[in-house]
Amino acid sequence: MSDNRVVQGRMQTPESLAELIEGEDVMDAEPIEDADSDCPECGENVISVGYMPSALEFVTGYKCQECDWADTDRD
Repeated sequence: MSDNRVVQGRMQTPESLAELIEGEDVMDAEPIEDADSDCPECGENVISVGYMPSALEFVTGYKCQECDWADTDRD
């Protein structure tokens, strides 16, 4: 699986994708994966990335590759 993916026309690394989802810098990010789901807004492919926004939290973020939709697994 490639470490980088095209999201909304721009190449994203795991860290830059996590920062796009989180809205701020993250400490670390795992490789980008297919989320095996479709975007609820536009129906296109959704990808996921696990990341640490802080030393005490691990989050899985989800981002549509074609539109602005993004979500996390936070409760």
